[in-house]
Amino acid sequence: MTSRLIKVACLSASVALGAFAVSAQETVIRIGTGGKTGVYYPTGGAICRLVNRGTAEHGIQCTVESTGGSVYNLKAVRAGTLDFGIAQSDWQFHSFNGSSKFEEDGADQNLRAVFSVHPEPFTVVARADAGIKTFDDLKGKRVNIGNPGSGSRGTMDVLMAAKGWTVGDFELVTELKSSDQARAVCEGKIDAMVFTVGHPSGSIKEATTECDTVLVEVAGPEVEALIADNPYYRTATVPGGMYKGNEDDTQTFGVGATLVTSSKVPDETVYALVKSVFDNMRRFRRLHPALGILKEEEMVKDGLSAPLHDGAAKFYSEINTN
Repeated sequence: MTSRLIKVACLSASVALGAFAVSAQETVIRIGTGGKTGVYYPTGGAICRLVNRGTAEHGIQCTVESTGGSVYNLKAVRAGTLDFGIAQSDWQFHSFNGSSKFEEDGADQNLRAVFSVHPEPFTVVARADAGIKTFDDLKGKRVNIGNPGSGSRGTMDVLMAAKGWTVGDFELVTELKSSDQARAVCEGKIDAMVFTVGHPSGSIKEATTECDTVLVEVAGPEVEALIADNPYYRTATVPGGMYKGNEDDTQTFGVGATLVTSSKVPDETVYALVKSVFDNMRRFRRLHPALGILKEEEMVKDGLSAPLHDGAAKFYSEINTN
């Protein structure tokens, strides 16, 4: 009896070690996203969900990390602490070229594009009783300009510079994360918040549902000049009726969300990720409302200012989309 137990124990140990050996061979990839109430986080989750469906076949396990957003993700991909990151198209451009917030770091020649995702209008939400009807009305108000490292903050900085504004033009400036700003608006701690985000957005839905708020138009000559001078900016519209109390379209400008990686990430890893998404595009579109409008032919080129990763390019050549 004792001998049989020993044999069973040894067999169990052997099976366990075998399972450990298999799992140890799996490649774990990390995707940097944004705040959990934004669209980056569920977009990263949707990508990982599709990748992980095929782990037994390709040996890749995908995980999502909530981060500070675009600028943080690009720096982390460069440093190798993230394998992939979701980033605004403008900050992808600046990271690859070593401009704007990446001037001190220099050009990241290892940055590679994978595909683009949803459009991201620059969105301003203000308390209905704050007297804010246009972007210019933010002067002298209490405004959350976005947390450092986020794409929202970066776009706000660019727009402020175009208008010749500084933080001193506001009564109060906060740097809250996207997950905290809706509560601050509804509690009366700030008059307005800015968010470069895909729609519908959980954070903006919270702000428009929990208290009386309005979406604010962002237009004018400075915005027109930014669009004319920068290929990664475009006019954008937040459709009326998407959020409570905002029945009319809101005109603004924006960028696009993109998935980036490093040339140091193996071709087969990037190929497997892209294949997991594109082979399951119908399922991918259903995983979040902001993904429902995606078109494959646009995803392989729009907003991609860094070179395509070789693994992604290989897959696209096979399906003849580029």
